[in-house]
Amino acid sequence: MKKIPSLLAGLLTASVILTACAPKTLTPDPNAQIRQAVAATIAAIPTPTAVPISTPYPSPTPFSLAGLFCEYQFCIGHPVDMAFFDVSAQQNPAAPSTYSQGLIAAFNGNLFIQVMWQLAPGASDPQFLMDLILDDELDTRNGTMDVKLVRGMNVMSTLITSIATPLLPFGAAAAWTCGDRVFAWKLYAPQSDTAAPIFEEALARFTCGQ
Repeated sequence: MKKIPSLLAGLLTASVILTACAPKTLTPDPNAQIRQAVAATIAAIPTPTAVPISTPYPSPTPFSLAGLFCEYQFCIGHPVDMAFFDVSAQQNPAAPSTYSQGLIAAFNGNLFIQVMWQLAPGASDPQFLMDLILDDELDTRNGTMDVKLVRGMNVMSTLITSIATPLLPFGAAAAWTCGDRVFAWKLYAPQSDTAAPIFEEALARFTCGQ
C-alpha cells in the first residue's frame, strides 16, 4: 500500500475509532473531528480539472487490476488514477483495518472517496452505516433514497451535496450488505453528474468473501 504525503497524516483520525463503535455507542461528536480533518485535506487539493473517464482494459480475467482495490476479503472498483489507503494503518500501524471493520480513502484533484465496513452478522438493513458515513452538518441528501437488490445484496444510495469544500460540492453516498458485513461508500466531486456513474462501476465490480 502506497505511502501518502504528510498532509494526510491527520486524515480522519477519529474515523478509526468511529468504525470500531456500534451504531448506538458512538463517541461524543465524532463527526466534528472527521469534518475538520476531511475539510483540511480536501482544501489542499488543487483546483479541479475535468474528471478522467475510466477506460476498460482488455484482460483474460473478469476484472482488470487497474482501478480495482482488493484487500480485507473484498474488492471494489475505483477510478484508475486513484488508489485507496488504509486510514487505520496510517494512524496506527499496529492496528490496521481488518476483515471485521475498517476505513479506507482515496483522492485526486477531482474526487474524494471513503469506504468503511463493519461486521454485522444477520443484518439486512445497511441504513445504520449510511447514517454513519454521512455528516449531518456537512452532507445533505438530495431526492429520494434508491433501494434495490443487486446480486443478492441490499443496496441503498442517494445523491448528496456537501459544504466540506467549495471545490467538491456534489457527491453520493451508499450502503449495502454482503455476507456478514455492511459496507458504506461516499464520494465528493466537482460536478453533480459525476458521482452516480462512479458508484455504479464501483458496485458492479464489488465482491466480498462470504
